[in-house]
Parts: sequence; C-alpha cells; structure tokens
Amino acid sequence: MNSLALINEFLGQPPNASFHGYQIDHIIEFCHWFMAALFLGWSTFFIYVLIRFRKRRHPSADHLGVRSGISTHLEFSVVLIEAVLLLGFAIPLWAKRVNQFPPGKEALVVHVVAQQFSFNYHLPGPDGAFGRRDVGFVSNSNPLGIDPNDPAGKDDIVTSGELHVPLNRPVIAELSSKDVIHDYFVPSMRIGGDAIPGSLIPIWFTPIKTGSYEVICAQLCGLGHYSMKGTLVVDTPQEYEAWLKERAELSGGSQATPPPPTQRPQGEPLSNPTPGTILPPGAPKPPNADAEGAAASPHPAQQLQNAAATASPTP
Repeated sequence: MNSLALINEFLGQPPNASFHGYQIDHIIEFCHWFMAALFLGWSTFFIYVLIRFRKRRHPSADHLGVRSGISTHLEFSVVLIEAVLLLGFAIPLWAKRVNQFPPGKEALVVHVVAQQFSFNYHLPGPDGAFGRRDVGFVSNSNPLGIDPNDPAGKDDIVTSGELHVPLNRPVIAELSSKDVIHDYFVPSMRIGGDAIPGSLIPIWFTPIKTGSYEVICAQLCGLGHYSMKGTLVVDTPQEYEAWLKERAELSGGSQATPPPPTQRPQGEPLSNPTPGTILPPGAPKPPNADAEGAAASPHPAQQLQNAAATASPTP
C-alpha cells in the first residue's frame, strides 16, 4: 500500500476490492491530505495572529486592518485546488460510473430489492430472462412477487441477505425498494446507490478479490436501520457455478403458486373493486357478495353493523 494512502486506513476505510476503487481511494486520500494541510496552515496562522496582534503590543486598534494581499491569494489558491478536484477528478469519475456501463452480455445483472430491514436478490436462470414481478403475488414464500404463470420466472433464483458474484466479471445491480428509501452500499467495492420505491436505479462494479464483504444500508430507513446488513461473496468462477446450481436445487426450479391476488382469507370483509376496502354503512352490496361470503365468517365490524341494524326499531 502507498504510504500516502495510510490515512484512509487510519480513518477506517476497508481495503479496496473493486477494479475502479483505486481511483476513488486516490481522490479521498488527496482530499484528506489537503484538508490536513489546510488545518495545519490555518491553525498556525491563527496562533501567529493571536501573538502578533495581542493587546499588550497594540493597545490601540487599527481599523484599517491587513493591507497585504497575501490572504486573497491564499483563498484563491484554495478555491482553485478545490475546483480542480471537482471538475478534473470527481465529476469525470462519477460520469463514468453512471454513463459507461459494461455490455449486458458481459455483465452479471441482478435485481436488488430492499425492504425493512433486509436486501433481496433476484437473478435470472439459465434462460437469462427475469420473470415478471407483481405485488399481488407477494407472500412469505414469494417475497418478490414473481408471477408463477410466467415461463421466464420458472428458473429464476431469489435469495435474501447474501449475494454471490463471480470474480473479475462486471456486476450490474439494479436497485429498487418495496417500502421506503434505502441505500445499497458496499464499502469494499467503493459503490453505493439509493433504492427508491417505483424506480430501478442501476449501479455497477467489477470485483477483483475473492472473499466476503459487508453490505449495509446507508440511508436512515426506520427503527431497525442499524440491523439492515448483508453479505456480498466474491467467488471464483467454479465456486460461483456451484452456488448457482445449489440455489437452483433449493428453489426446485419453480415458484410456488400463491392464491389469486383478489382472494380474501377467511374472516376478511368481502371484496369489491378495491380489494381490502370495508364498505361504509348503508352502501349496497357488490354483486355475488352473498355467494362469495357464504363460507366465510363475518368480519367483526360487519357483525357490529348487523347487530346495530337488528336492534334499531322499524319506523
């Protein structure tokens, strides 16, 4: 490791494990040393001013102040260096990360779906196509709502908490969320991005070291935010293929078929055009309501409404 980069390690930054990470490390270490130089310089100047212009040496205040232009030149130099860092290094590096994505055939594409308080991963099967997802199919056994009737989703792989990726192959992670805004951050890969409900935000990186790396949520997302962590495992190509085979065997090659999205469990109020809506008092019953609810016990709210209607006198 470069001796100048020791400041990053001293401040707790984990070792880099991605192809592009060294560029980010160089910018960070330069900023740290630059800020350290500014701190020492301004602190020295501050102490000099306290001694040079103390009251005992200058009992009468000089209202004209400093007549030299050195402070102006120093401030201009600081602004110039910061502009070079921003325009010459930071913005070009950022633009490369968001505009120059690797070709889809070369990269591993994975959907990362965040929720309170875990990360879910959706990978395509051997056909290379993602199955359709619909919120109506979400259940405990189908956390991402993969359509069981979609042939493209029969061989898809879904994992939670831990993702395996192959060494030296670009990985494109498309981020989304099921509830609130999260942030998918892998410090060792020097990459992160917001996971926003209703959006699909891609990020990419190329791992260059095998091992297990921590994944954290870098966006305050609720009371359990502190525990929203995961693991990214970088495997050799042979180990990655073995992991894919294992996951395919565990999933059984197909998704379990959940009940239709509009079917209500026993005891739930009768469904109308908006599933799960309780009808207001006095509203007409939907068509076939009696037939649909014959086998289900009335909802407690409906029982109270029926009891009130029975007890009220008929005019």
